[in-house]
Amino acid sequence: MNFERKNLSDEKLLDLYKRLLKPRLIEEKMLILIRQGKVSKWFSGIGQEAISVGVTAVLNTDEYILPMHRNLGVFTGRDIPLYRLFSQWQGKANGFTKGRDRSFHFGTQEYKIIGMISHLGPQLGVADGIALANKLKNNGKVTAVFTGEGATSEGDFHEALNIASVWDLPVVFVIENNGYGLSTPTNEQYKCENLADKGIGYGMEAHIIDGNNILEVYTELSEIVASMRQNPRPVLIEFKTFRMRGHEEASGTKYVPQELMDLWAEKDPVDNYRRYLIKQNILSPDTDEKWRNEIKKEIDDNLLIANTEAEIVASYDEELNDVYKPYDFENIEPTGETENIRFVDAVSQGLKQSMQRHDNLVIMGQDIAEYGGAFKITDGFVAEFGKERVINTPICESAVVSAGMGLSINGYKAIVEMQFADFVSTGFNPIVNYLAKVHYRWQENADVVVRMPCGGGTQAGPFHSQTNEAWFTKTPGLKVVYPAFPYDAKGLLNAAINDPNPVMYFEHKLLYRSIYQDVPKEYYTLPLGKAAILNEGKDITIIAFGAAVHWALETLKLNPEISADLIDLKTLQPFDKETVYASVKKTNKVIILQEDSMFGGIASDISAMIMEDCFEWLDGPVKRVASLDSPIPFTKALEDQYLPKGRFEAALKQLMAY
Repeated sequence: MNFERKNLSDEKLLDLYKRLLKPRLIEEKMLILIRQGKVSKWFSGIGQEAISVGVTAVLNTDEYILPMHRNLGVFTGRDIPLYRLFSQWQGKANGFTKGRDRSFHFGTQEYKIIGMISHLGPQLGVADGIALANKLKNNGKVTAVFTGEGATSEGDFHEALNIASVWDLPVVFVIENNGYGLSTPTNEQYKCENLADKGIGYGMEAHIIDGNNILEVYTELSEIVASMRQNPRPVLIEFKTFRMRGHEEASGTKYVPQELMDLWAEKDPVDNYRRYLIKQNILSPDTDEKWRNEIKKEIDDNLLIANTEAEIVASYDEELNDVYKPYDFENIEPTGETENIRFVDAVSQGLKQSMQRHDNLVIMGQDIAEYGGAFKITDGFVAEFGKERVINTPICESAVVSAGMGLSINGYKAIVEMQFADFVSTGFNPIVNYLAKVHYRWQENADVVVRMPCGGGTQAGPFHSQTNEAWFTKTPGLKVVYPAFPYDAKGLLNAAINDPNPVMYFEHKLLYRSIYQDVPKEYYTLPLGKAAILNEGKDITIIAFGAAVHWALETLKLNPEISADLIDLKTLQPFDKETVYASVKKTNKVIILQEDSMFGGIASDISAMIMEDCFEWLDGPVKRVASLDSPIPFTKALEDQYLPKGRFEAALKQLMAY
């Protein structure tokens, strides 16, 4: 192996060696502990240490790194106390996830390390968001994100590279090409000769570096990062290396030809660098032995701390209280004049006033800038707030949602507009697996609102008409808002933006330009999780949200003899159980009207809750009225048949007569 020290001092050469040595010795200890059953799982980075160590050594300590599960050198390079790492791996409280996630699935703002999830790809988009925040701050910082050669096949990889390239984001995309994705060799994963070529395809600067040569990693990356700080842009680096252990220890390496193992063993990044330093009279064997003993003692001392730490005691309250970031709602009462405006105008007004109120709020979405969005809600926003805060995105929902997460990590608020709620399916993974779980996992909040223009009645067919709130009410960690009136639309949107937790904000397209209401001109907020009783009666409770609220109002207007409580839920998660239960106990009959199809919809959960908790007050079965259990069709006659509006009146009267 050819080491070129260039202008590096002896002190720096030795520092890099000590940085290499520490994760190697920790790993050797872990391999012993896993055989003893004292560590449940281990993803080894033996043979790849030079990449993690080199990248971490080049970046400043206030620059974010997003590592994966084979990058121990990132964590030791940021000087995290070892006992905290050991506690994390043992699932104890001194770790970073309170025992809720394992190994390297964690992040820490204290050390500017952002943890991975098992789906791998979304963290690349998160790096984009962090880098976007740095670019908006104009602070000259660089972000580094790791991935493996296997994950370069994921759509998130391509989306993240495309966004970074189009937006000139200062991200170092680190590919550790270690030969295998679990047991699948590279020749079965991609066809191009080098993964660096993928960066070139996105108009991105790309390099290939020997990932086992710490001096090549450090010196070449130092020049690249220094250039990126002066000229912000993304760079893709393919580090050629090899994984000397299994995907995890239980996997083994029997699928790897022995001659390949022997070849890469000769390229060991620690042993080769040690021999080079000794040959150059920079390191003595005695000093090497001394350092090894010191590190081993540090490992043993910190293991003792972790081993003597008490096991976590399960607590219902702590588990449930950590699903969301605690938040004190700021109630801002509406004052001043009102104006009669449409639902769509109320949403636009709320967005604009929130942008004025929060100078760290960024809106991202397809065609939302100069064009003003598919529904013209952000029309004129670029003129007032600039393209830095009103950002057109490529068609890549997953990476954009992930970028929203990155903005939140780096001190911004993010709004992501789905052009149609149907399209959220291509951004589903980061919403339900990253945004929703991140506070529970390691106490990081996701200050992201995802706007969801939804619903039928406009003959837009199966891909532009869904109301898919049930996809998200099932996922702990998300809040789900679904207003039916302009007044609520504005106040709830403002509150959702203030809330540091991820909010799915549904806007029914049929209501955009058909529903008017007197709405305060000034900024105000309404609390999430509070339903409204729109009509009071004594004989039956009607529960609805979104467009279904208006269908219920029309039905009651046509049937004045029906004395009903009509509850507009407004927020589906958190759910206002108190208001619903109080009404049920008063009227003793319940009918739930939803636009979503019947099976698996939120009406099913509400019905079950009422049956469980209010059974003794019921004088009849809880009735659900919903759309057909089919995709929503295009032609008006078929759509009218699909939607529940035409069936509601008969169902209501049938329950009244029960």
